Amino acid sequence: MNDKVNHFPAGSVAPMGTRRRLTRGQAILAAVAVVAGVAVAATGIVLGNQPEPVEPPRIVAAPEPSVAPVEDPGFAANTEVYALAALPTVNVFSLARSLPVDDNPGGDVLDLFATPHDPGAPLFADPTEAPVGTFAAQFQYDGTTVPVMEKQANWVRVMVSGRAGLPSEGIVGQLTAWMRTADVELTSNTLSVQVSLTGSRIAILDGDTVVYETGSFAIGAPATPTPVGRTFIMTSRPDAGAGYTRGHPLVYLGVQSETLDGFNGANNAITAFHYHDARSGAISNGCLRVDVEAITQLAALPLGTPVFILP
Repeated sequence: MNDKVNHFPAGSVAPMGTRRRLTRGQAILAAVAVVAGVAVAATGIVLGNQPEPVEPPRIVAAPEPSVAPVEDPGFAANTEVYALAALPTVNVFSLARSLPVDDNPGGDVLDLFATPHDPGAPLFADPTEAPVGTFAAQFQYDGTTVPVMEKQANWVRVMVSGRAGLPSEGIVGQLTAWMRTADVELTSNTLSVQVSLTGSRIAILDGDTVVYETGSFAIGAPATPTPVGRTFIMTSRPDAGAGYTRGHPLVYLGVQSETLDGFNGANNAITAFHYHDARSGAISNGCLRVDVEAITQLAALPLGTPVFILP
């Protein structure tokens, strides 16, 4: 059905009955509007009196508890008591054939010295096996305070003087060994010596700081080269029989010649820093010949100071 729509000419007036009906309808609509407005207003008042919405607190997961790193204990502890006198003494004169040479001569060392407790400590080639030698707490030619190459909870790996074999047998390099941490006193050290043979440089360092440096020295001749790799200051002492030193001390190292089984009638061929009038070029039997100032500086370093000799 079509909706019925009334049309009125412009300017005409609707019949009274019709106008009365519209007025009544408008009144009804107005009333409804008033009621609705009041309701809206009331609703607005009610909403306006409500507290501002509060954002619920965010739940933040508690941080994971920090766990201190656990030191790798390495080799198991060994508390066995050994008869030191029954073991061969290892020192600068020894051929300690059971002990290994340094398998990483270009490596670094820790900032630690190790010195055996009195009267000494057993030396191990392998911490899982029996000791192969004794390392005295005191020795006439020192060499008993040594740098630590590796530290575990129960063991330290160190450099020691002596040799694992002879150059004529094809065995050369810095001798190493294991000791139990319970058998040694550990002390901190930040000093070291760096030598560059081709760069003509000897430097004394405290940590990373160069505290002394020289470029004036001689090195080993081609047939008797200066050994390269890491070693340490074994002892510092004058030698009245070495007239070429002019009375200045020799600073002996823990490493020995790579080509000589012995030297000057001795059964060893120790490498050393020492004074010499002739101190330029590759002319020595393996030692590092330096001037008065350099040998004075080197002789003042503590025994056990690591020395790194680079090609």
